Amino acid sequence: MITMKDIVREGHPALRKTAIEVPLPPSEEDVELLQNMLTFLKNSQDPEISKEYDLRSGVGLAAPQLGINKRMFAVYFEDDNGKKYNYGLINPKIISHSVEQAYLTTGEGCLSVDREVEGYIPRYARITVKAINLDGEPIKLRLKGYAAVVFQHEIDHLNGIMFYDHINKKSPYTPPANAIAIE
Repeated sequence: MITMKDIVREGHPALRKTAIEVPLPPSEEDVELLQNMLTFLKNSQDPEISKEYDLRSGVGLAAPQLGINKRMFAVYFEDDNGKKYNYGLINPKIISHSVEQAYLTTGEGCLSVDREVEGYIPRYARITVKAINLDGEPIKLRLKGYAAVVFQHEIDHLNGIMFYDHINKKSPYTPPANAIAIE
């Protein structure tokens, strides 16, 4: 079982590397790792389990956050419309995105960052992602709003980018121009 002790924290070199493509079809080991990452996210959102194992709640987890240099991540959350996102993705790529931007009014957090980071993070309002799912099949997802933000955060991890790299250092709470505010 993955716990907080398995998650590397900011400053760890794995978080600044560009992760490598996962050979296809995915190995049993890679699929199992993604399933364990999904289990961690589910457990982190369960009040009893998270308390018992001292887990911070998370909606996404990328392999580099476990010190594993592979292009894989898991997401588990529900958006404001009640749509569930429960994916283990291999070699995800943003294949198109909107010009329009969006940002979370509450800012973003990260399981690898143990401190509050102030500021807005500009993201694309809509993205289309292609990836390989846990069954080894290609999938294409059109995402907008909160879901698009979560996926971009995790894809950033695969490219050695931390969410706070996007914050305007001079004016962290100036909303990005023409961006949608996501509550």
